[in-house]
Amino acid sequence: MPGPDTTRQPNKSLKVLPLLTLVLLCLGYAAASVLRQPVQQAQQSSAQQSSANSPQDPSQPKAQEPAPAQSEGNQNSQDRKLEDQGVFVFKQDVDEVLLHASVIDDHQHIVTNLDRSAFTVFEDNKQQSIISFHHVDVPVAMGILIDNSGSMREKRSKVNQAALNLVRSSNPKDEVFIVNFNDEYYLDQDFTNDLLKLKDALEKIAMGGGTALYDAIVASADHLRHNARLEKKILFVVTDGEDNASNENLEQAVKHLQEENGPSVYAIGILGEEEHPKKARRALEIIAQRTGGVAFFPKTLDEVDEISKTIANDIRNQYAIGYKPTNPKSAGGFRQIRVEVKGKGKNKMSVRTKSGYYAGPASASKGGY
Repeated sequence: MPGPDTTRQPNKSLKVLPLLTLVLLCLGYAAASVLRQPVQQAQQSSAQQSSANSPQDPSQPKAQEPAPAQSEGNQNSQDRKLEDQGVFVFKQDVDEVLLHASVIDDHQHIVTNLDRSAFTVFEDNKQQSIISFHHVDVPVAMGILIDNSGSMREKRSKVNQAALNLVRSSNPKDEVFIVNFNDEYYLDQDFTNDLLKLKDALEKIAMGGGTALYDAIVASADHLRHNARLEKKILFVVTDGEDNASNENLEQAVKHLQEENGPSVYAIGILGEEEHPKKARRALEIIAQRTGGVAFFPKTLDEVDEISKTIANDIRNQYAIGYKPTNPKSAGGFRQIRVEVKGKGKNKMSVRTKSGYYAGPASASKGGY
């Protein structure tokens, strides 16, 4: 698209790419051109632009600020519009906690034929009453985060292909964005389900620098929280090393992810040549386990593609379980979650979901949200 050339600059926040609008006075028509900019510069420009009066191509991702509080009538109207577009909308009570859970049998197969009565939910060791239950393949808002450090140079081709196959194997109505990161992180494609745009973003490779994994994860979680229109949120991360360049540490990153309605993280660690593989592996395991995702550690690069398809299958076969906590959300604090499952005639099963959440409003984003 036309527009001035931009170069990558160091940035510490992640935001939607801005729209530069040229008003043609004689026709009253606005043509929008999306620029790929460094993240912080994009955020500043977007904040200055009014989205209310800017026409936009409906095929392009919509840049939006955090939505103001809406009346119940307006929210219902918005939900109906999404449903008219074929998007499944959860009717979630404001005080409801919604869990996305995968059930695995003792042979590591996904179990998909359970009903509500098979599940028991505990918050802080107190049993909760389930008030909603779904088992449908719903579209997700997903961020794909790919390590762009120098050590990934020979791996990116197969990793990029695996990322695209993840999208191909997922719900076709998923909305996906791409972040490439080394010691900085860049939003190279905002929400879309256009495979060509995603492919182009994955190929924007500028190898070098360190690995700011935690910073990229935190910024991407913020982007999901403030800009995703879909309730179910996922981060898919591929890296080959230990974080060595972030301002955030592991504990801070996990706490950020565990804020209410935070994303599940699926990670692939290609750690064969890593100097400290145990530390890098443990970090990815903690991030995935506490958010309800999974961390994979392939022995060879050829396994990455099959793993990406396994992740897509897991995401598409989850149960959505809602409950209204006996301890009101307004009381705040961290809440531990445990879900138990039993099925008649079933062998031993385990549930994978987030281990807990921080109730109440999300903390202020360090990325400037």
